[in-house]
Amino acid sequence: MGVYVTTGQIADSDRSIILQFQNRLPIDVHGLAAALGIQVWESSSLEPNIAGILRKDHVHGGSSGYSIVVRAQDALVRKRFTVAHELGHFLLHRKEIGDQISDDEFYRGGLSSAKETEANRVAADILMPHHLIRAMIAAGTKDVSALANAFGVSQMAMMIRLGIPIP
Repeated sequence: MGVYVTTGQIADSDRSIILQFQNRLPIDVHGLAAALGIQVWESSSLEPNIAGILRKDHVHGGSSGYSIVVRAQDALVRKRFTVAHELGHFLLHRKEIGDQISDDEFYRGGLSSAKETEANRVAADILMPHHLIRAMIAAGTKDVSALANAFGVSQMAMMIRLGIPIP
């Protein structure tokens, strides 16, 4: 769990759904999205600078009326983080997103950088819950690469989560 998942910023019903998925590794982020009523799609037609899109989608979206589209060409760890990041926006900012927001390196559909940071923190809380990291470290897994592999995230994401300075 993490700060955003354990505080009142996320609805209790959504929080309980998240916690149901945080009992084994790697976290099933696609299953979590489905449980939250969001359909996840891959597209090879997204621009190279667009990692993902969260959009209202009453035709192809899940029961929530939203879908997430990620770049098919991205590495699996990138796609997983993008899905979790977009889930962060859904959980925290869905009333502010309008019809769609697109994730890219330089532009973010009008949302502030503070909201981007929040979505990244929720993504980290979802994919790398502190209790599971502590359990793995206590069991003897201390190598960043091994931890990243177990959690299905990049080494950089794990380093950030562990508070290790990025060179």
